Amino acid sequence: MTSRSATTAVQARVARTAVFVVFALAGIGFSAVASRIPDIRDAYQVSPRNLGIILLSLSLGSVTGLPIAGRISARLGQASTVRLGLLIAGAGLSTVAGAVHVIGPPPVLMLGLYLTGMGIGIWDVAMNIEGAAVEYRLRTPVMPHFHAAFSAGTVASALLGALLSHLQIPVLVHLLTATLLILTLGGWATRSFLPRRLADTGATDVPQGATDPHSTAGAGSDAGADRIPRSAWTEPRTLLIGVLVLAAAFTEGTANDWLAVALVDGYGLSNGAGVFGLAVFLTFMTAGRILGTRWLRIYGRVAVLRVLFVVAAIGSALVIFGTPLLAFVGAALWGLGASLGFPIGMSAAADDQDRAPLRISVVATIGYVAFIAGPPLLGFLGEHLGILRSLTVVGALALLALLVIPAAREPERR
Repeated sequence: MTSRSATTAVQARVARTAVFVVFALAGIGFSAVASRIPDIRDAYQVSPRNLGIILLSLSLGSVTGLPIAGRISARLGQASTVRLGLLIAGAGLSTVAGAVHVIGPPPVLMLGLYLTGMGIGIWDVAMNIEGAAVEYRLRTPVMPHFHAAFSAGTVASALLGALLSHLQIPVLVHLLTATLLILTLGGWATRSFLPRRLADTGATDVPQGATDPHSTAGAGSDAGADRIPRSAWTEPRTLLIGVLVLAAAFTEGTANDWLAVALVDGYGLSNGAGVFGLAVFLTFMTAGRILGTRWLRIYGRVAVLRVLFVVAAIGSALVIFGTPLLAFVGAALWGLGASLGFPIGMSAAADDQDRAPLRISVVATIGYVAFIAGPPLLGFLGEHLGILRSLTVVGALALLALLVIPAAREPERR
């Protein structure tokens, strides 16, 4: 190994740890809000339909940030883009904390959720691009481990949220503490991201008609300078991967938003017990992501995803139609089944490193449509069927995902 390649390998390993940290912090920030949804619902005394509308603002914020994140990341670099997301999300969490504390007007609460979602959306795409670059440099599938770090952050944050809810610790204290942690550790971790010359995957999201300075085709020639990059939105495989990620995001995101409330309303459990059910879901999702790299090496993406989406459908059915005990078993299976769809989709979008930033941004944007449609859809159905029965949509969408799974096949297996 040359001195230069050895240096690159060391930088990639250091960056891997930094990416673990920012993924975990994203999970902590998201779950800090999700774990207090029952308390927010009680504070504002809203119906399932109105709660769905309030939660929609979080999803709208995410989808606002996602389409522009690839462009921002290409121009500023992943580290600066993550920091931007941290600041926006921190402002949002602080606004939510203040609104809940004084029972402020619902639009203020929704503004806080919107900013939180927007910050996490920008942060999400940038950390996935950085993760794909690290994975490429290390030559081993580590993306599921990064998403396991996200899940571990959500588990720890959900368990803490359950405890704080039980102890009746104000939402204000909880969210402001989470904000301080996120800003401090996130700013520290991004200092260890790959240098831009290594993290650059070879493509930038530039305006139509602009040159592509990182094009590998015709490098050093006039042809390369005049090349106009085609939009990733026109690529059939990228769009199919986006649909796969949408199904995975809905399967995962529905539990984040509604599982605790569904257990409380459907089985008469306490708020703390409902959040504990969410923690069970997140724990098994984390376990699936930790074990998933071995499964992927042995069986490949397609076989693993087929099994896991079926497991997610079975788990959601147990939550809906079981007993309180079976509901917790179902939450575990649901979490395991939802574990790898999103990270595999991100890896599949980054198979061609030259197009990775563009494709990850597109796939993430499509995937987050689930976070837009999910809250109001489940809220509307919950108003008429009850929150628990409304979760049947999860199983149906998980089974439909089986149709598009082949799009994620690894290049060497295609």
